[in-house]
This record gives sequence, C-alpha cells and structure tokens, in this order.
Amino acid sequence: MLSSIPSQYMLVGSTVAVVFMGIMMMIIRSKSAKRPANAKKIIIPPIAMSTGALMFCFDYFRVPWPQVLEAVLAGVIFSTVLIATSKFEIVDDDVFLKPSKAFFFILIGLLIIRTVAKVYLSGSFHLGELGGMFWILAFSMILPWRIAMLLQYKKLEKKLQHS
Repeated sequence: MLSSIPSQYMLVGSTVAVVFMGIMMMIIRSKSAKRPANAKKIIIPPIAMSTGALMFCFDYFRVPWPQVLEAVLAGVIFSTVLIATSKFEIVDDDVFLKPSKAFFFILIGLLIIRTVAKVYLSGSFHLGELGGMFWILAFSMILPWRIAMLLQYKKLEKKLQHS
C-alpha cells in the first residue's frame, strides 16, 4: 500500500507530521514547566518512543548497519545540546524543569536540519529506510537526554529529602 503512494507525497506528508509533532512538543514542554517534575514524566517519553522500533519488523524500514551507526552518533551529538540546556531547580520544596528559551530554538533548529536532511537524502535512500534512520537518530537523542535529566532530577530530589 505504501509503495502505491508517490514518494513526493510521502515526503511532504511526513515532513508536515514532524513539524506538527515539533509544535506539539513545544506546547507540552511549556505547559509541563509549570508543574513539578517527577521521575515518571522523565522516563515515559523514551519508553513510549521505543515502541516505534517495531517498524524494523518490516523490511521497508530496515537500515544498513553503517547508517545505524551514523544515526546513533548524530543522535548522541544532538543530545548533548539538549542535556546542556535542560536544568532543574528547586521551588517551594518541589523540583521543576527550568524553562530554557534555548530549547525552542534548538528544537526548531533540529526540525530544520531534519527537514533539509530528509529532502537532501531522499534521493539516496528510499523513504522507509530514511524514516528508520530518523527514528534511530531521534531515539539516540532522547534516550541519553532523558537519562541525564533523570540523574539530575534524582540528585535534586535527594537534596530535598535531606533538607
């Protein structure tokens, strides 16, 4: 069924979907900064995203090992920027994620890089393989970021319990 849809429509449709998800992420992030953080809120996104790995059960989405390594490396590099801009603070005996103006610019920058790379690479890779590569990149970015956030959160939570 997917192969019957022209690739330019799939490319445009998936790009629109990613931009929409990015906008939703910004809205969710700004709302969540108004409520105290907890371990569950930090852990759930990578766990929920991990279900996307099921796409690799289908040949259409499989990625050769060299591209897997490239996507993981790019994701880890991008995660360092997110880790650097995600800080927690203690406010009234609760731990809050400190709002960062840089986060929105970073997210927009990543969306632009992803879109440009997708358009550029769509001539070299079929759309399913490209989708798999970008999922690997995104997961490789969110996992270290959320682990770093959890460690930082736990450190502040322990500090709160001892005060």
